[in-house]
Amino acid sequence: MKDEIEQIRENLRAGRYLSEAAVSQGVVQRLLKALGWPIYNTDVVVPEYSLEGRRVDYPLCHPARKPLIFIEVKQVGQAEGADRQLFEYAFHVGIPMAILTDGREWQFFLPGEQGDYSERRVYTLDLLERDPDEIVARFRRYLAYDAVRIGEAIDAARSDYRDIARKREAKSRLPEAWRKLVASQEGILIDLLADTVAGHCGYKPDPDTEATFLSTGLQLSGTYDHPSNTVPGILGRSQPGSSSTESKRARKNDQTGFVGYILMGQERPADGAYDALVKALGELADRGPWFLERFAALPKHGRLRRYVAARKQDLYPERPDLAEQQSKEFRPGWWVGTNVGWQGVERILEMASEVAGLQYGIDLRVSAPRV
Repeated sequence: MKDEIEQIRENLRAGRYLSEAAVSQGVVQRLLKALGWPIYNTDVVVPEYSLEGRRVDYPLCHPARKPLIFIEVKQVGQAEGADRQLFEYAFHVGIPMAILTDGREWQFFLPGEQGDYSERRVYTLDLLERDPDEIVARFRRYLAYDAVRIGEAIDAARSDYRDIARKREAKSRLPEAWRKLVASQEGILIDLLADTVAGHCGYKPDPDTEATFLSTGLQLSGTYDHPSNTVPGILGRSQPGSSSTESKRARKNDQTGFVGYILMGQERPADGAYDALVKALGELADRGPWFLERFAALPKHGRLRRYVAARKQDLYPERPDLAEQQSKEFRPGWWVGTNVGWQGVERILEMASEVAGLQYGIDLRVSAPRV
């Protein structure tokens, strides 16, 4: 199946899928066949299925003629807005899984779960952005014929949905929990702050100084007598009032020709993508002593890899060969994978910005070579 994925990726980059029919035949049918579906059995893979005046491109059936999964196909780049129609149809007839794809992007939904459309999306898979091994693993998890027939695929999607829902709920509670923790000015937060300061300068701040600091918020400069300049975060970030357009994802190609990354307005040159990554991570680690631990502890890195780990074996848990061949210790006791391009660097540093309390695209951004 990996060979099929690579060929589809090549065709997508070359712009060879010019119509919905081309996506349907060149991508969808090809992948279904690789996943074990009997695509020529129209009782199992039903083309253009009609029910109550509506049409779905590919209902996948088990048992025969009983739809279990709906796949809606759109032309490349034309899938926006199609999720509503797919949802209404799938929910109306009780279909447990619905898939919307334009060939490049595959969105997996569970129509029967709670939440709006986006909250019932279990996973989005971009064939040009994701690692081929991750693409194969995800397709097999949700769409392999044998897994669908015995119920494992739907169960796996529901398990992932529950995990996402729990994380979403926990994330929504973080701001209030942080406010309460700072307001309490006691307990482990005070102790951690005092110990960290002592580790840097050899002595602890007095309790009143800590209380004043916490009551006005954390900031990068280290001065805390101007609350208007502060926002909560590990390292601090830009002042409020920044233009909303600046918060958009940073462009990869910097028109000045500078190559590297820019942190808090300071340009940091790099020799390439990997060099920019390790320098940026290292600088964030120097600014926040607990940064690497928190970044490594994030539950979501890549599907089959971790971006940063305390042991190189943990970078590629299922590929010890890659752990040996494509890893490097960039800080004592900390490892990072070396097989990364500018696109991957941007994704990793966007995650790192969240951990560090920075706003990606404003406080930190990548400046890649022009292409």
